[in-house]
Amino acid sequence: MSNKLYVGNLPYETTEDALKNFFSEAGSVASATIIADKISGRSKGFGFVEMSTEDEAKNAIEMFNGKEFSGRNIVVDEARPMKKEF
Repeated sequence: MSNKLYVGNLPYETTEDALKNFFSEAGSVASATIIADKISGRSKGFGFVEMSTEDEAKNAIEMFNGKEFSGRNIVVDEARPMKKEF
């Protein structure tokens, strides 16, 4: 398992600091990134959180997957590598 987590179904107004603070309940957060549209700069409603250890990442999945964050039930899972399209 990786330390990097996918976080989906985020409210569009979520900030990286808010995401980092939320996940800090599960352990030490190395980074938190919200993915934004390249043209508009608006959030796409998902992001990635990197925990310091694999155990903290597993703990974060157990604690937060399906839980409410700013009025929405978020999806938390292990991040997978991007698929290459040919």
